[in-house]
Amino acid sequence: MPKKIVQIIKKVPSKKVTAKTLLAEILEMPQGGDILAKYKVPCLTCPMAQYEMQDLKIGDVCKMYGLDLKRILVDLNK
Repeated sequence: MPKKIVQIIKKVPSKKVTAKTLLAEILEMPQGGDILAKYKVPCLTCPMAQYEMQDLKIGDVCKMYGLDLKRILVDLNK
């Protein structure tokens, strides 16, 4: 790959996961599903949530189920 393209790619910041990030976006990340499973996010196995993944925000899910949002965000943003 030409140096100029490599430099441009390195400058593009990856999208930071926040409380407002949708579960669907997190599940598209390479390790997203594994990290959510590590924290036992219940929506991953809920049949109804499968229809709502485009609307569910990680912050709302953590609030509903008493999950540690800060720890989850740290792991997702590593």
